[in-house]
Amino acid sequence: MAIIGKRNTLSIERSSGPGLYLNGGELGEILLPGRYIPAELKPGDKLDVFVYLDSEDRLVATTETPKAMVGEFACLKVVSINPRVGAFLDWGLAKDLLLPFREQEVPVRVGKMVAVFVYLDPTSNRIVASARLRRHLNKSGNTYQEKQPVNLLITGRTPLGYNAIVENDRFGLLYHNSLGIPLSVGEKIKGFIRTVREDGKLDLTLDKSGYQRVIPLQQQIVTALEKNGGHLKMDDDSSPLSIRMKFGCSKNAFKQALGALYKARRIAFEKRGIRLLDNTDYSPGQGAGARRNMTSLRRKNDGVHGGSK
Repeated sequence: MAIIGKRNTLSIERSSGPGLYLNGGELGEILLPGRYIPAELKPGDKLDVFVYLDSEDRLVATTETPKAMVGEFACLKVVSINPRVGAFLDWGLAKDLLLPFREQEVPVRVGKMVAVFVYLDPTSNRIVASARLRRHLNKSGNTYQEKQPVNLLITGRTPLGYNAIVENDRFGLLYHNSLGIPLSVGEKIKGFIRTVREDGKLDLTLDKSGYQRVIPLQQQIVTALEKNGGHLKMDDDSSPLSIRMKFGCSKNAFKQALGALYKARRIAFEKRGIRLLDNTDYSPGQGAGARRNMTSLRRKNDGVHGGSK
């Protein structure tokens, strides 16, 4: 049987003027309007479609994919407000998604992003949104572990940091002092569990904790140097944003990796950036105990083109 608010693989029952009628099982025939019919369609094909109710509460299908399906959290833009029913959100389909007034924690404004949960109203079978996120989060026992990689959806900024939905499941917090760069509401990023608190709340980080994060980062830097002729105009003075964009890590992790590479005599610091040295004995992980002041390293290497002792 077809499921409303999800993608379904449905077989074609018949063709008519408005489009194709698909077999929705217990839901009956579901119209796929002509504008969504794939040009390469062949006899006997089944179609992967999203099923929902149109503005006249008729079941319809589309080959388009919304920005969020039933059971998912998302950050969507408010496109209009109807004073009788609520706000309408852009979720990527021709028919906008309703956020009823009763499902708003605070009044929303046109043009702003709002974090919502998409669900199926059990009374009307309509797909609607709710900004009352906590009632839709998983309240069962915590199964997360420290250092576990997770997918994050940034839902809001607080004095401490950024709230995020972890794995479409529960709230976590990214602290400002661990970021180095600003984030945006609605941004989807990779992160890690930093701490699992006794109350089940999750503290998050964008980097692996401990020195294990540095070993693969060393190889990333070496590979980048090799692809760029042995030189990069990046070093411990580079901005956190440029480091995050280039290597996907924090400035602190980048500095630790540079320190390990320098101690292993794999790189030299120059006036503008770093240079790869010819050290065939090097392997990632050497210098894992390196902890030193990067400023002093710069003074040692300013103007030096050999870099190794």
